Amino acid sequence: MTASSPAPSRPRLSDLGVPSGAFARGDRNAITDVPGVRVGHATVRGADLNTGVTAIVPETLGASRRRLPAGLSVGNGYGKLVGATQLQELGAIETPILLTSTLSVFRVADALLTQLLATPEHADTTTLNPVVGETNDGYLSDIRRRAVGELEVAEALASAASGDVREGAVGAGAGTVALGFKGGIGTASRVVEVGGISSTVGALVQTNFSGVLRIAGVPMPAEEMLAEAPAEPVGNSCMIVVATDAPVDGRQLGRVANRAVFAMRGVGADYAQGSGDYAIAFTVHDPADGAVAVDEELSPLFAATMDAVEEALINSVLMAETRTGPAGRTAQQIPVDVVRDRLARAGVI
Repeated sequence: MTASSPAPSRPRLSDLGVPSGAFARGDRNAITDVPGVRVGHATVRGADLNTGVTAIVPETLGASRRRLPAGLSVGNGYGKLVGATQLQELGAIETPILLTSTLSVFRVADALLTQLLATPEHADTTTLNPVVGETNDGYLSDIRRRAVGELEVAEALASAASGDVREGAVGAGAGTVALGFKGGIGTASRVVEVGGISSTVGALVQTNFSGVLRIAGVPMPAEEMLAEAPAEPVGNSCMIVVATDAPVDGRQLGRVANRAVFAMRGVGADYAQGSGDYAIAFTVHDPADGAVAVDEELSPLFAATMDAVEEALINSVLMAETRTGPAGRTAQQIPVDVVRDRLARAGVI
């Protein structure tokens, strides 16, 4: 298990000089720009293994606040999102959100529950809804080994921090494939005014889907950019987590989550039949601090969400390094020099 290996020296979209659009990026351009949101990873690598778990941890969940307003969007329900029905019914999350590999999702949910029930604030808890999403990393990992469990969940939660977020082939993105290239974890953020309040919206994604990549509208076909055949994802899915401190409720966050799924099309997703495309959106805003925004004030938040998600999706590919899995299957990193050249020729940078 290697959760703290050196960060890859690859550029994010902002490093390439691509403008942020109508809304400024946050200080870190990450989901951790939202106050009190932390991210941790545990990565499992070994013989035929490239897998792991990623934890999105809102600090405000605890003894004083047992739920945060949240919404769910199911773009295509070919997936195993543990806790989805209660999240949708109540418009709230009760636990951190964890992402992992398809066949490990049930072990991870049990491990998350074990971790939380052992805390003082849950000493008398008799019902709790762990939220765990997944994509299939079977192209680059022996998925049947179900190599993610209690130790990895404990490590991801313990390592969750509010600083810069590791991206690419790390945590739940260690073995995923996107748009013909190596995919993984990506993040981004935007600053936007909602209901007269300056707010931050951040996105974190786990990419494992097909299509033809577009960056700032410029096509980046893997079959043209790679010397080897493009990688083809198993399971063909994407998990998106959106966090904000905007004054919105669970119903409105469902609408935010819808926009997050819409953003996949901006990077060239083909929404294949077997794709499990999900978005969860939550806010750390405390209703005691003021009334929620009216629907007529949400359009900027919707637009900022789509921008942040689209950039996070692209960052997941830009930051990922080449990985090889069982039977010699390889997912190649996107060649950054070719990306720069295509963006320059298109006048984007």
